[in-house]
Amino acid sequence: METKLISQPLARAEADAVAVVLFENEAAPAELKPAAAWLDELRASGEFTGKSGELAVLHQPQGFAAKRLAAVGGGKKKDFDFAALRRAVASTTRTLKQKGVKTLAWALSGDNTQGAAESAVEGAILGGFEPDYYKTSTKESKSLDGFHIIASSDGAQLESAIERGRILAEAQNFARDLANEPANRLTPTLLADRARAMAAEAGLECEVLDQDRMRQLGMGALLGVAQGSAEPPALIVVRYKPAGAPKSSDHLALVGKGVTFDTGGVSIKPADGMEKMKYDMSGGAAVLGAMRALAQLKPAIPVTALVPAVENMVGSKAQRPGDIVTSLDGKTIEVLNTDAEGRLILIDALTYAKRIGCTHLVDAATLTGAIVVALGNVNIGVFTNNDELLGRLMAAAKTEGEKAWHMPLDDDYKELLKSAFADLANIGGRWGGAVSAAWFLREFAGDTPWVHLDIAGTAWLDDAKPYMAKGPTGVCVRTFARLAMEW
Repeated sequence: METKLISQPLARAEADAVAVVLFENEAAPAELKPAAAWLDELRASGEFTGKSGELAVLHQPQGFAAKRLAAVGGGKKKDFDFAALRRAVASTTRTLKQKGVKTLAWALSGDNTQGAAESAVEGAILGGFEPDYYKTSTKESKSLDGFHIIASSDGAQLESAIERGRILAEAQNFARDLANEPANRLTPTLLADRARAMAAEAGLECEVLDQDRMRQLGMGALLGVAQGSAEPPALIVVRYKPAGAPKSSDHLALVGKGVTFDTGGVSIKPADGMEKMKYDMSGGAAVLGAMRALAQLKPAIPVTALVPAVENMVGSKAQRPGDIVTSLDGKTIEVLNTDAEGRLILIDALTYAKRIGCTHLVDAATLTGAIVVALGNVNIGVFTNNDELLGRLMAAAKTEGEKAWHMPLDDDYKELLKSAFADLANIGGRWGGAVSAAWFLREFAGDTPWVHLDIAGTAWLDDAKPYMAKGPTGVCVRTFARLAMEW
C-alpha cells in the first residue's frame, strides 16, 4: 500500500474516497460546508449521529474532487485517542475496500498531527490485512492501494510519522502472516528459515541453535518438549546492535514462545478447536515482527530476540507426565502435564538470554487458558519481578493502545509449584493457573529485571471485528518496538 502526505485543502484531494471524522454533538468542520445539507439530513434522520463505528458515504459529492465523501463516527471527542483513530481508520478501510475503493484520503484533525498521522497509517495497513491467501478462488481480490494523509502542517515531521506508522504496521502484519501459517507450512525449521530471511533483508544478525547444540548446552527442558515430534527444534536468536558506541550498558531481550503446533502431547488437548494451536507461536512471531521494525527505527540500545521453536506432539518418544528434566540453569522439573510446555521452552531461552549478556528480559507467550478466564480477550496479562521495567512496558503498551493489566505475583503462589521429586513442578493446580505459570518463569529470570506477557486471550480473533480480520492480531509488536525506542 502506498502511503503519502497531501498538503492541500480537503475539497481538492483527489481519491476514490476522502474521509473525515465527525463527533457526537459536534458541528462539522468548515471544510465540509459544501456537504452541509447532506450531513444535516443524516443527523436529522438518525442515520448518522457521530457515534463510534458509524459510517456514511456520499457519492459524487458536489464541491469535492474525490469520488466519495465518507463521514466516520468518532464518538465523544474527549474519548477519541490514537487507539480510537487507529480502529476508525482500519474499520473504514475494511468497509470501503469491499466497495471498490482503491485510494482513500484521510483528513487529520486535532493538535498532535504527528501522532495522528502515525496511527492513521497503522490503521489503514492493519485493516487491509486478510488471512485468506491460501484460497484459490478466482474472485477478484479487493484491496486498498493508496492511503493519503491530508494535512497542512509541518511536512517533514509528518512524513517521518507516516513512515513510522508504515514500518510498525507492516511489522505487525509480518507477525500476523507468521502466526497465520498452518503447522504443515511452518515447522520450527521453516520458522527459523523465515527468521533468517527477515534478518538478512533487514540487516540484522541471525543465529539458529540446532538440536545438537542445545543438547551440548544442556537445554533439557526445551528438548523434552520437542522429543515427541519428528520435526527438530530450533532456538532462533536475532540480534540488533546500534551503530557506534552504546549509550547504555542495558541490553534488552525479547523472548517469544514458538510452539508451531501444540497437541498438548500425552496430556492431549480436546479435538474441538485444536486447529487454533497453530497460533501457539504468536509470541515468537511478535518478537520477530518487533525486530523487523527496530532494524528500521534504530533504537539506541542493543536488542536480542530469542524464539524457542518446537512442535509439541504425541509420539513413541514423547515426554510423559511424571518425567523429570534438567533445565539449562541446572534446576530439575517434574513434568506433571505435558500441555504446560510453553513454560518449559521459555525457561531455557530466558536462561540463555542472560548467559549472552541480556540485562532486561521481556517474554510474550500464549501461555495459559487461565489468563483468558481472568481477563477475557481484552487485556494482556502482565507479570513482573521489577517495577521499573513494568512501568516502561505499561507506558509503551498504553501509548500503542494495546491493553495490558498488571497481575499479582506474590510469594505465596510459589508454594503451588512444590514437587516431592524435583526442584519444582511444571504446573500448580487448577486455581491461579496464570499466576503459577508466571511464577515458574520467574524462578529462572532470577534477579534479572523481567516482565512476562500472557497473550493467550489476545493473540488471535475467533471472529472478525469491524477493524480487524479473523485470525492473528500481531499483538505486542508495536509495544515492544515502543519499549526499545523510548529506552
